[in-house]
Amino acid sequence: MTAAPDTTPPQDFEIRRFDAPVGAEVLGLDIGKPISAADFARLHRAHLDHHVLVFRDQRVTPEAHIAFSRRFGPLEIHVLHQFHLAGHPEILIVSNIKKPDGEPLGLGDAGAYWHSDLSYKPKPSLGSLLHAQELPSEGGDTLFADQHLAWEGLPPALQQRILPLKAEHSYLAKYEELRAKNPWRPKLSQAQIDQVAPAVQPVVRTHPETGRKALFVSEHFTTRIVGLPQEEGDALLAELFAHSVKPEYVYRHRWAPHDLVFWDNRSLMHLAAGTPDHLRRKLYRTTIEGDAPF
Repeated sequence: MTAAPDTTPPQDFEIRRFDAPVGAEVLGLDIGKPISAADFARLHRAHLDHHVLVFRDQRVTPEAHIAFSRRFGPLEIHVLHQFHLAGHPEILIVSNIKKPDGEPLGLGDAGAYWHSDLSYKPKPSLGSLLHAQELPSEGGDTLFADQHLAWEGLPPALQQRILPLKAEHSYLAKYEELRAKNPWRPKLSQAQIDQVAPAVQPVVRTHPETGRKALFVSEHFTTRIVGLPQEEGDALLAELFAHSVKPEYVYRHRWAPHDLVFWDNRSLMHLAAGTPDHLRRKLYRTTIEGDAPF
């Protein structure tokens, strides 16, 4: 049976590459409107090419944010259920705002260390979409580091050394350290701890859609190199952590109102640069399920 032709009208939009090692902005597209198969294919290709897409001026509902995210795959439900958007568990609230009772509205220290989302799961995230709701007048930037470029920038001898290695990733690696700095970060229940058992991943992963290699270790979640003595593994990880975020691999995103930023967790790491405590910041995040790294 032949599929019905796609009659969705095309949207007139531009994809403009940043003057940066990675990233592009999408101008003139409304993700809240129907997106044709041809337009979606163009966006998918741009995401693979640029690794981070900034969709400008997206005045859309959480429902539209979720629906657009689902075009790329099933969505993850974050372990911190305390910070789910009411009625929309697919959305994690990233915010430093306190409720009237003093309780946090969202996860205020998300992205405090360089990381790739959900690398501690057997199937780490394909990508994440972060939508600006309320932005501070200063600070709040997000940095993205291209891990394909980081891999390609390693000396050949070091590439050969790390290619067969695997590393353990754990959500709990820095959790108590973060709680000590931010007492409002919730204590995890045993059920939550059980959801985030450590996972072993290749130190160098191959992108399942492009075939490009990328470093896949992070200071936030990677705890050890499997099979190496702790001291040797720690030294190697420290070297890789420092190399992977060199300025020549990094794009710094300065948020504009209603930006929606979609990044590829298979290609990038990201870091929150921080927001002054007295300024309010709130964003909504969806996370797309990925596949097992190889």
